[in-house]
Amino acid sequence: MLSLRQRALLGGLATGALSVGVGTLVVFSYINTRVLDQFDETLRDRHTQLVVGLSATTNDPEALRDLVFDPAYGTPYSGRYWQVTGDNGATFTSASLFDETISEPARVSEKAVVWNTSGPDNEALRGVYQKITFEDGTEWGVTVAESRQELTSERRAAQNNLLPVFGLVGLIGVAGSLLLMSAIVGPLRKLRADVAHRWDKGDDLNPGHYPEEVSPLVEDLNQLLHRNREIVSGSRRQAADLAHALKTPTAILRNELTSLSDAGADTASADDALNRIDAQLKRSLARMRASNTAELTHAKTDLTNSVDRLSRLFSIMAEREGKKLTTTCAAELWVRMDTQDIEEILGNLLDNALKWSRTIILITAKRTERGIEICIEDDGQGIPKDAREGVLRSGGRLDTSVSGTGLGLAISVDLLNAYGGKLKLGTSANLGGLACHILIPG
Repeated sequence: MLSLRQRALLGGLATGALSVGVGTLVVFSYINTRVLDQFDETLRDRHTQLVVGLSATTNDPEALRDLVFDPAYGTPYSGRYWQVTGDNGATFTSASLFDETISEPARVSEKAVVWNTSGPDNEALRGVYQKITFEDGTEWGVTVAESRQELTSERRAAQNNLLPVFGLVGLIGVAGSLLLMSAIVGPLRKLRADVAHRWDKGDDLNPGHYPEEVSPLVEDLNQLLHRNREIVSGSRRQAADLAHALKTPTAILRNELTSLSDAGADTASADDALNRIDAQLKRSLARMRASNTAELTHAKTDLTNSVDRLSRLFSIMAEREGKKLTTTCAAELWVRMDTQDIEEILGNLLDNALKWSRTIILITAKRTERGIEICIEDDGQGIPKDAREGVLRSGGRLDTSVSGTGLGLAISVDLLNAYGGKLKLGTSANLGGLACHILIPG
């Protein structure tokens, strides 16, 4: 289906082309009529001149050739002719007719008659004929004719002079169509941009900023946005309530397992199972919380502040284990993510780095052309290249010698996907261990 822009453009062009076409036909028809009238008027003037000349030479019509002066009358077959016919049947012609004559109209009247006839070599002529009776009682048929090719040339010249004008009118029509299209589509384009950036300020769309035809749509969009905010807010509250409700039973189970372990019972399998239950619950709750979040919330997080705060926390933990955490973070980094979500991602990755590093952990955050890039590196053993995709997808553990569930990476991927972000695993060029590259659009 054609877009509104295409429809407006095509409609404007079609209307402009139709208007120019009809206008051209009307003007050309007027020009043709006007040129014909001027042509006939010139013929009548020449006919009058010939009649005046004949009135003075009725006794010697041969003298008309010298009296009616026009170079074209003296050039054989020039396309301009005169002819007079006496009541005795004698015919006198201009030298341009040479030895030819012009047939007179079949029907005549007291007034001059304009008609189309043929001349030498069947040349198409247009002429004026009138039967004149002079004071001496003689009666003469007076004819003046000119080639219709001259008429055609005059029409063509007039039309050619107007073609550039119509071309300019056509260009103005196209420009007008483009301006009209822009004026019509402009409010819709503005609405599209406002909807795309509706979360920049968190404000509703103002129906008064749009034409009255679009205002009802804007009001409906505002209602839809309010409804979506309520849905997202309710979902996040439910996820938080569910997490809080599950914490107590799992804490009780963990205390019971601790008591059994202190009594000498082997609870390793049960601890591992409970850890996996906690992790799966955490992953599911994270998915619930992040579902459609990037589309339906206008939350923004000061990433610089979050990185600094988490760096201080994990630096203390790293020092306890004889390790060092180094942070390089650009100032004024903001991401369009919920604070809890981005900090959970960073926390999971830093926790993994702390577990598997030998002595050093690096975290770098900066803005690039693609968005916000965060890289967390360590000097541990890393993850084999052929196992990285599986770890991100399923959260499987490659080494069980260190406690944990192995779902930290998978949870981070789920949260980043909700915001259009990406997590890529690689090998640290600086430390040789694992490098976690995060890209967040921004």
